[in-house]
Amino acid sequence: MSAAAASGRLVRLAGTERAPVRFTLDGIARTGLSGDTVLSAILAVAPALRRAEFGPEGRAGFCLMGACQDCWVWQAEGPRLRACSTPLSEGMNLLTEAPGDWL
Repeated sequence: MSAAAASGRLVRLAGTERAPVRFTLDGIARTGLSGDTVLSAILAVAPALRRAEFGPEGRAGFCLMGACQDCWVWQAEGPRLRACSTPLSEGMNLLTEAPGDWL
């Protein structure tokens, strides 16, 4: 496995001088960049956005414009959000699996 695959699905080639934005993903402190969507920030540090609902496969978004419902992730303190169209914000606490009390 390459170093890029071990750390994240996306490799940043440009725009790396943007301000860092701290967030938590499944209890682990991570850093994205100002202007990232939640999707791009997660895929820069993880091999997949989340697991598929009906199997072990990783999901990474599909349409990338908020129409397909493939990029849902959960906020630890509230509702789920579409990762592809939600800007990353400082201090976000994100989960790749639904919390136990989520309906």
